[in-house]
Amino acid sequence: MGTQDTGWRPVRRARTFEDVLAQIERRIVEDGLTPGDRLPGERHLAEQLQVSRSSVREALRVLETLGVVSSQAGRGPDAGAILTARPDSTLTDLLRLHLGLSSLSMREVVQTRMMIEQWSAARAAASRTEESLERLRADLAAMDAAESVAEFVRHDASFHLGIAELAGNRLIAATMRALRAAVEGYAIEAVTRLGDTAGLMADHRRIYEAIAAGDGDAAVAAVTGHLTRTYPDAT
Repeated sequence: MGTQDTGWRPVRRARTFEDVLAQIERRIVEDGLTPGDRLPGERHLAEQLQVSRSSVREALRVLETLGVVSSQAGRGPDAGAILTARPDSTLTDLLRLHLGLSSLSMREVVQTRMMIEQWSAARAAASRTEESLERLRADLAAMDAAESVAEFVRHDASFHLGIAELAGNRLIAATMRALRAAVEGYAIEAVTRLGDTAGLMADHRRIYEAIAAGDGDAAVAAVTGHLTRTYPDAT
């Protein structure tokens, strides 16, 4: 798959990373790629699909979470990820989850988040590492420094996804990513409704401190309190 390849089709939709995922899956199937083959580099994919590199990066993170590619094999903007497994129906199922969440009620989505995040927080407290804690601290700092609600919510999403990934279950992490994408607009509305982020920051710090201390029960309680504060009518 060289730099002159024209098989990539420009993406037209607003939420682009689902389309990037779909096109990567299509090319894997159509080109007969097998584990060990390399995908085009991030920069090249962004140019061919006419999307931002952040959209490509988000799609590749989902694929890596699912175990379909490994980005560690390549370095730099032109080094493509290595295919480690055929996506089969896994990626299709994930895309269906992303697209189908719009038909669910907010209560259903938040209750599902509650179950996933409670489980993830307990597991994260038991499997924490200094590297993972450093990522969570970076997300906390970024939330503190956010200059808009949308920016705050973006780093908030990264914090919660980091906990799900730390729990060590790739399907849970992929589901959490889908849920976070589905409720992004609601999250922005919730933060705006609360008026300021001080209480939310206190919640996040309690979650972090419980995980850092290895206290699973306290982490579950902190996550429960946080989601109840944020979505009082849906929990």
